[in-house]
Amino acid sequence: VQLQASGGGLVQAGGSLMLSCAASENIFSINVMRWYRQAPGDERELVASTTTGGTTTYADSVKGRFTISRDNAKNTVYLQMNSLKPEDTAVYYCNSPVVLTMARRYESNVWGQGTLVTVSS
Repeated sequence: VQLQASGGGLVQAGGSLMLSCAASENIFSINVMRWYRQAPGDERELVASTTTGGTTTYADSVKGRFTISRDNAKNTVYLQMNSLKPEDTAVYYCNSPVVLTMARRYESNVWGQGTLVTVSS
């Protein structure tokens, strides 16, 4: 049971990147999916979250620039990041507090491995 994040890279300030987070095939469904980020020396912070019903929330620092979306059929969540700033540089992690596996068991606090986003000035 795992999440696989991808899409990070190096981009200039003002540029865009899209991150993806795909669930492993043994995950049946996920309600809440979240993106966190952690910059060197900082604590991990919640960036955005979404539910299967389409409810989304964002950190104040990314509102209007980042958009979280998902494909429920694929258990995949995306993070479209526009107007990137150097302070967005961090390792981005996807997370779900609870997932339902194909074996109909609940697994809690599932994390992806992280993908590095570097924004140059």
